[in-house]
Amino acid sequence: MRCSVKRSLTAALAASFLLLLFFLHGGSRQEQDPLEVELRGLTPDTVLQLEGAQRILRDMDDLSALHNVSYRLLAGSLSPHKKFLTVGLASVRRPRGYYLPATLQSLFKQSTEEELQEMVVVVHLADTDPIWNVRVATNIAHKFAHHILLGRLLLIHAPHEFYPTLEGLKRNYNDPEERVRFRSKQNVDYAFLLAFAANLSSYYLMIEDDVWCAKSFLTAIRKALASHEGSYWATLEFSKLGYIGKLYRSSDLPRLARFLLLFYQEMPCDWLLVHFRLLLTQKDVIRFKPSLFQHMGLYSSFQGTVNRLEDDEFQADALDLPDNPPAALFTSMSVFENYEPLKAYSTAEGYFWGKDPAAGSVFSIVFQQPAHVTRVRVRTGSDERRGDFLHAGVLELGRWRRAGSWDCSAYTTVGTFEKGTFEQRGLERGMPGPVDCVRIRVTQDQSEWLIIQSIDIWTTAGT
Repeated sequence: MRCSVKRSLTAALAASFLLLLFFLHGGSRQEQDPLEVELRGLTPDTVLQLEGAQRILRDMDDLSALHNVSYRLLAGSLSPHKKFLTVGLASVRRPRGYYLPATLQSLFKQSTEEELQEMVVVVHLADTDPIWNVRVATNIAHKFAHHILLGRLLLIHAPHEFYPTLEGLKRNYNDPEERVRFRSKQNVDYAFLLAFAANLSSYYLMIEDDVWCAKSFLTAIRKALASHEGSYWATLEFSKLGYIGKLYRSSDLPRLARFLLLFYQEMPCDWLLVHFRLLLTQKDVIRFKPSLFQHMGLYSSFQGTVNRLEDDEFQADALDLPDNPPAALFTSMSVFENYEPLKAYSTAEGYFWGKDPAAGSVFSIVFQQPAHVTRVRVRTGSDERRGDFLHAGVLELGRWRRAGSWDCSAYTTVGTFEKGTFEQRGLERGMPGPVDCVRIRVTQDQSEWLIIQSIDIWTTAGT
């Protein structure tokens, strides 16, 4: 009897998961993912706690809103030409603070004219008060009339009658009823925004209505995309905060919109975005550093509570991003757990953490091709482990890579670490030719372990 019940439960869970995958693919066999979902080794409860196939089928009946919603275009006009990037954000009335104009000003001011021609900004004014929506739309249209006329800014609204119920929702995580209602509506706000933006551009960038932008962030995003050309990804991240700076292919927006709407009452949006990435088989976070977007709002849109959240890896000038040429990494230090050397050099989340650094210990970067290095910046230590920085060390540039070795034949010391940090420009002036290796060498024993947060290398084309 127990075996029979267990088999029935397993079958129901499997059916639920298959229905979810079918749903995310739009219910059509014609739509194909770049990478098929691998089912072996996955169980439904590792993705989302579903309540069975009947629950999915029942909730899917409510998804017709995505196809039938009549958006109100409050300002702007649709461009006849597909853009490179859509920047999407939703905005509601806050109990305290109003940051939308400053966010839009930053988006436009930090972009060149050429970048603006490749971009459209879509704002979903999603407050339940239509008078507020119209008043804000009028104000924004007046302040940004130039961008409205050029089709660079659209203000939209999805009427409340298209929303699913926001009463009697599940109180997961024991959240108060007001918070559950707020975050559930926020999921639907973004679902409607994503559905509207699906055909406007090749890529979609999600931000909030209270952020600063780095200068030429679009060019930085294009550069990041080029570095991942030919590789599979579902989400690229350009900030470490919530759902700020999340980049998607526009072709994935319809299924992401359906996903948010299906699970709108289950959990906050940023948590759902993680589950969506995992469902699309991207296991690891791909986050680019430094961050391109900074949270600036002091007061939360929920009940106006103080929110001093900031991204400590934000850099205001995106044109100053490092190149970090393709390279192999090696260290003579023992690596702690999975804090591999690559995490200090690549877009992988995390950092390098080495045990027992001693005088003579090295961390080496060996380029696949020789490069003309102009600038190097290395940051060690962390706020959590303040003692795990490089107490004494030098940075060296090497030439003439040894065959079959992770090393170079000759090194030139170009500078020393000061309080765990190294940064120097104009390095090309001290080297007679291209560089094959960049090496960090410890010059003094230290009892603390060594964290290398980031290694940034700038290069220039050789002559």
